[in-house]
Amino acid sequence: MKLFPDYEMPAAPLADRLRPENWAGFIGQEHLIGEGLPLRKLLDSGANLSFIFWGPPGTGKTTLARIAARLTESEFYEISAVNAGVADIRKVIESARKVWKSCQKGTVLFIDEIHRFNKAQQDAVLPHIENGTVRLIGSTTENPSFEVIPALLSRCQTFHLEPLEREQIRDILNRTLLDTEKGLGDSGLQISPEAMDVIVSHANGDARCALNLLEAVDNVVSQQDSKQVDLEIIQGIIQQASILYDKKGTEHHDHASAFQKSLRGSDPDAAIYWLAKMIAGGENPRFIVRRLLVTAAEDVGNADPQAFILVQAVANAVENLGFPEARIPLAQAVIYVAQAPKDNSAIVAIDEALDDIHSKGLSYPVPDHLKDTHYKDAKSKYGFGVDYKYPHSFPGSIVEQVYLPKALKNRKYIPGFGKK
Repeated sequence: MKLFPDYEMPAAPLADRLRPENWAGFIGQEHLIGEGLPLRKLLDSGANLSFIFWGPPGTGKTTLARIAARLTESEFYEISAVNAGVADIRKVIESARKVWKSCQKGTVLFIDEIHRFNKAQQDAVLPHIENGTVRLIGSTTENPSFEVIPALLSRCQTFHLEPLEREQIRDILNRTLLDTEKGLGDSGLQISPEAMDVIVSHANGDARCALNLLEAVDNVVSQQDSKQVDLEIIQGIIQQASILYDKKGTEHHDHASAFQKSLRGSDPDAAIYWLAKMIAGGENPRFIVRRLLVTAAEDVGNADPQAFILVQAVANAVENLGFPEARIPLAQAVIYVAQAPKDNSAIVAIDEALDDIHSKGLSYPVPDHLKDTHYKDAKSKYGFGVDYKYPHSFPGSIVEQVYLPKALKNRKYIPGFGKK
């Protein structure tokens, strides 16, 4: 638990030292904090509301929380859901009560990674938000609809932050290199355009990542005579490319969605790209195969039944090969499914039939002529199957006969089937 950090401490990381304290220094999220936009107006007005900021790392969630506290002249307490618990919440509540009693000053409780709190821990915050003891601001990299309890969500305004654009990351880095007070303006670093491009690319929309890398560059270069930073130095520091993919969280579902929609949309290039992102992110190949199987049945269907057969074969190949070789048959299946003709009649038909039964109550018994007759007295005593017409006894093995319940006699589930 901590109040605003002391920026005078030399040990503070570069990313913390440079954290903006007002709107003038804040870069990005114009869709939220641009002049006249809802979040900006709420914060500028000093509204005593609670917020949840949802977005990728390094996009300004903590900074927005601190700016909000400053604009309302509130005490600011920050705890991390990773290592804090109900006892820490109680300490903040007690401090908030004392502050209000002594100087009529409000308190902002900022919970970083609030999605890591369990239900009991989240419940512990509720009464203190309702009675105004604290104003909650939570940050999360996960979709709060899945990770935050409804009671807490209903008491907070949720805002979604986007990854920073490359030029915004570049702007932050350039400002840092000019800042002689908290930045690296006195370092003398001379970064080549190619090296700067790699830093920006590596950050992948994460300002903290970009600044941490720049600080690492400064530490390395400070040990040598030349302050010139070329591509080789940057590549030597970066051990592995930053991949925006969390196979256990929201990114897992978002990437799977983009993958499946690219397959459905017949865009093999996009489908291959999302396949590569999932592979690079360490996704379980069985999960990828399941998405392929579903798409082959749902979106390709009978327009090309071979697609489903191919994906089943690829599933076996993936089990036998493992990575890295499994990437090749996976790519083969992805290209085939994406390029195959599309027909979604299977999912449309089964979902319409299920809707008739579940939602519309159109659940009827089997007509007598279609009932099982493989037991004694079925026909003689109950009349089951008496009027059934055996198709193979008729020319072309086709005979006019009603197979649906009488009330659904003309119901069509297969688009276009049986229509002349």
